[in-house]
Amino acid sequence: MSVAADLALFVDGAWQAGEGRDSRPVVNPATGAAIADLPVATTADLDAALAAAERAFASWRATDANARAAILHKAAALMRDRADTIAALLTREQGKPIAEARGEVAGAAQLFDWYAEDALRDYGRVLVRPAGQRSVVVRQPVGVVAALSPWNFPIYLMAKKVAPALAAGCAVISKPPEETPACTLALARCLDDAGLPKGVLQVVFGVPDTISRHLIASDIVRKVSFTGSVPVGQHLMRLAADGVKRMTLELGGHAPVLIFADCDLERTLDMVVPQKFRNAGQVCVSPTRFYVEEPVYEAFLAGFAARTAQLPVGDGADPANRMGPLANVRRPDAVEALVRDAQAKGARTLAGGERIGNEGFFFRPTLLADVPNEAEIMSSEPFGPVAVTRPFATMDEAIAQANRLPYGLAAFAFTESGRRANLLGDAIEAGMIGINSFAIGGADSPFGGVKLSGFGSEGGAEGYESYTVTKAIHQG
Repeated sequence: MSVAADLALFVDGAWQAGEGRDSRPVVNPATGAAIADLPVATTADLDAALAAAERAFASWRATDANARAAILHKAAALMRDRADTIAALLTREQGKPIAEARGEVAGAAQLFDWYAEDALRDYGRVLVRPAGQRSVVVRQPVGVVAALSPWNFPIYLMAKKVAPALAAGCAVISKPPEETPACTLALARCLDDAGLPKGVLQVVFGVPDTISRHLIASDIVRKVSFTGSVPVGQHLMRLAADGVKRMTLELGGHAPVLIFADCDLERTLDMVVPQKFRNAGQVCVSPTRFYVEEPVYEAFLAGFAARTAQLPVGDGADPANRMGPLANVRRPDAVEALVRDAQAKGARTLAGGERIGNEGFFFRPTLLADVPNEAEIMSSEPFGPVAVTRPFATMDEAIAQANRLPYGLAAFAFTESGRRANLLGDAIEAGMIGINSFAIGGADSPFGGVKLSGFGSEGGAEGYESYTVTKAIHQG
């Protein structure tokens, strides 16, 4: 399989390769070796993308919703037909196990199907008025969208922005991650082959800050959707302020998990350990800060450590492996620094705590116990395969620890008490809370956070509405 053969920009319906453009290497994280060269968009490319999107928006917004829906449904079908090929590209570029990659492709296809139907559910409403008067409220597409998505779920998170925007009638300029171009271009090819009109979707790569500055500065772009770090999100907000551009920001978190003594401990452990190390912990809602009620604390640690030690780690292309490498050369250093800091401040290492081998970007699945709040990892999201644990005595203490940080994306709790579950749902500060479950993201449900974790939602009806503006029309 050749990754290099298909790498290009997609501007105004044309696939444009590297002629006269700078390039950057694409690396396989399982080996650390370069596997392709990715063309970088020039200023002229970005201007062409803006002009094409502006022109295409005028006709796409006027396209019948049934026609838009049919194209999105066809793209979803093509994604499923090509799932094995797309998943292999994803694993080679990003590192996650091939089973997880297939699941990501399936999830992206589901998003396109969901939003194809959501385009047909955009009913608006009629207000009550005296006879002879009519007032209606309608939603219309916001305009051209700049969609900036990350490398941890490159296909799914690109789809989470592109699918609702297209369904609403917007044109999109997508900047997927430069680390994973082939799999994201494969998604764009599905849309192109499904009959998406020329210019409705552009895909560009390059220096992220350069691209975001250029796109956001343009009057053509009316909405920015970004998933990534808090500092970058804050930077993009400043850029968007001059143009008063709409934004959806999902800026990560540091998810607490509250484990109560009345939970089914073995079942809970069977759930939390695979979730912690899914995608090598590079998940914005990854369960990370485990607060465990004192009576079951040591038993929880023993069960977690035993399961962690048995987790097969290696190249994600081998279906026997349950965890792959970290996605890029930066991550092992960052994770190791957090682990060493915690150890120096008194944390016990019950599993892992070190890199694996000399090839690729592997880090051993790690469990740290008795981690003090002074350790940096208790306040900074590790975004890697590290679980940190502390005991608690009372529910009030656990809630205080869960809410201690300025992040509020996801949180989880495990208890058999229905009353406690209700209280936790009210008291924990997070945009999404899972009680005895990690199933908090679906095509039909809003996904977003509070505090520094961002604002706005992707997924569900809320995700569709974020690409629309509300208009009231009053007729006397």
